[in-house]
Amino acid sequence: MEYLSSDTPYPRGEICFKGPTIFKGYFKRPDKTAESFDEEGWFLTGDVGMIYPNGSVKIIDRSKNIFKLSQGEYIAPEKLENIFGLSQAIAQSFVYGDSLKSCVIAIIVPEEGHAKAWATANGKDDAFAEEDYKKLFSDEILRLAKENKLTGLEKPKEIFLSKEPFTIENDILTPTFKLKRNIARKVFAEKIDEMYAALDARGI
Repeated sequence: MEYLSSDTPYPRGEICFKGPTIFKGYFKRPDKTAESFDEEGWFLTGDVGMIYPNGSVKIIDRSKNIFKLSQGEYIAPEKLENIFGLSQAIAQSFVYGDSLKSCVIAIIVPEEGHAKAWATANGKDDAFAEEDYKKLFSDEILRLAKENKLTGLEKPKEIFLSKEPFTIENDILTPTFKLKRNIARKVFAEKIDEMYAALDARGI
């Protein structure tokens, strides 16, 4: 993921813990225990941090939420979702990639009231049915990608606008409001397949 302890001005990498306060392992799950600790006994949190000179740590990514595309390139979806969340028009996003595909796609939830305001301003009944409304978000993602220097593989090649937000009630979010990627994949399975089919038809 190109995070290095030698990075300047601040070292970056996975945050690990070691000491008597760390649990010894998972009950009757040696496989999970082996995944969670390295050979020196350090507990691997899966959180990527950046260390400031005063010793404080800022969480900037998740090492476990990565996937590989067909070219062999790794993508960190949480990083992209955090960037897309900088837009005033985007409330939530779910970036997905398939190891058999060469690009990523995204499910976008517009900010509450955004679609209604756009429809009113443009004399439309349903913003979600309009290609111009979808293009607004495609352009917004390209703007954010350029400003944040994302690579071509990190730019979603197709998006779907969801009217329904991700919530704890529909089981797409955890009680701490983290995205359940496996559940989101199932919920949007049909749309994901449709988006990749459309990309295949365009030779992408």
